[in-house]
Amino acid sequence: MNSSHPVPAPSPSTLGESQFPSPRGALGPATATTPADALPSEGDLNLSAHRAHWQSTQLDPPTRALLDADATYFLHQSLSTPCLNALRHASGAWIEDLAGRRYLDFHGNNVHQVGFAHPRVVAAIRRQLDELSFCTRRYTCAPAVELARRLTSLAPGNLDRVLLAPGGTTAIGMALKLARVATGRFKFVSMWDAFHGASLDAISVGGEALFRQNLGPLLPGCEHVPPPDHRHCPFRCGHACNLACADYVEYVLAKEGDVAAVIAETVRCTPYIPPPEYWQRIRSACDRHGALLILDEIPIGLGRTGRMFACQHYDVVPDMLVLGKGLGGGIFPLAALLARDELNVAAHTALGHYTHEKNPVACAAALATLDVLSEENLVENARTLGEHALARLRHLADRHPLIGEVRGIGLLLGVELVRDRATGTRAMDEAERVMYEALSRGLSFKVTMGNLLTLTPALTISRAELDQALDILDASLSHVAAEFPAP
Repeated sequence: MNSSHPVPAPSPSTLGESQFPSPRGALGPATATTPADALPSEGDLNLSAHRAHWQSTQLDPPTRALLDADATYFLHQSLSTPCLNALRHASGAWIEDLAGRRYLDFHGNNVHQVGFAHPRVVAAIRRQLDELSFCTRRYTCAPAVELARRLTSLAPGNLDRVLLAPGGTTAIGMALKLARVATGRFKFVSMWDAFHGASLDAISVGGEALFRQNLGPLLPGCEHVPPPDHRHCPFRCGHACNLACADYVEYVLAKEGDVAAVIAETVRCTPYIPPPEYWQRIRSACDRHGALLILDEIPIGLGRTGRMFACQHYDVVPDMLVLGKGLGGGIFPLAALLARDELNVAAHTALGHYTHEKNPVACAAALATLDVLSEENLVENARTLGEHALARLRHLADRHPLIGEVRGIGLLLGVELVRDRATGTRAMDEAERVMYEALSRGLSFKVTMGNLLTLTPALTISRAELDQALDILDASLSHVAAEFPAP
């Protein structure tokens, strides 16, 4: 827990309203062996010396004691245990740590579309607990049937069938199994850098080294292609995607000849935002080569992008759509696989059969979540506030040379930090410093792929709260730039 570097006394933050000490210089010099430099991934690593420095200046003894106990009893793994801090409360767009310090949470594991502890979701859960707390396998219940009906009525196109699951990873597994049954093929095409969950089948179609490496043989037949990330594209797109990556997907489909499905995130949560024609081109390629299209919207569906489903931005209907994360209202783990009626061909196979598949309390939470999204106009709020946030972030990019690119769609926002805009060299050490400086000032977000500040607030956030968060980000960028100026 404690840093091996001497820690100077913290000095006051430059942001007047901050309630946190700002440990100037406490992060120490950049090191060539920082784990984040070696393993850029889905999130910021918990092995960093910068994290140890932050903890040594920010955490009080009761928090340290709880973290030590956590590290004693839980198996350690990258990205999570040992943990960063300890929470005692979460509400709306905010989280509160054990010491009583509040943070605007622009991370939230993407479960907080309706914010944390939304009163309507909590009330629905309480009512359902009194009526029916569990539905054993072989039986159904009214909340599960109503949730399936609501999801199919909201879904685009002809996605008329549903399977529920206790989490997004398990829903991905069901989609893979259904694709094999429906097509009689076993191969999948997916994207490098993609994240579809942490189970063995999900990491097989996923594309992150941190989850895949040193785990022995993975699921056979998983082919990977480059994602639509023009800044780091092997096709050398330059400043804008030229759709060579979409054409390459069809090339692979033609060469393989027997692919069951293309599986991908509609918009990568970092985010990578494909151009408008990208999914149209891949949809057509799948149709020509007899492959299904599975779109993973586990973290980004349910309004985050300013539409209920991200695929609606591209006027594309997949053969299967996977939802999760926020479906349970930020309280219950719940996911859903939506599929075309023509894919209802696996009655002889247990695609899921999970114990909590039709948990009535989880389904009640999901129904309340859908009500809140609709009646509080949260999808529209994501669109309008997202436009405001993008404009402000672009203004920050004009003033901060560290910012190489700003991207976003709705309240799915990304800020890529680079050491040189001309070369696009990833500013990994600087990104981590900005993250911990922002935490010290009351803003939580994650760093993805080593240098992408990924900002995903609750869709219930107010404009004032959003501006407060962006002010903190601005001050944190200025602090890091002043402490470590560019040569």
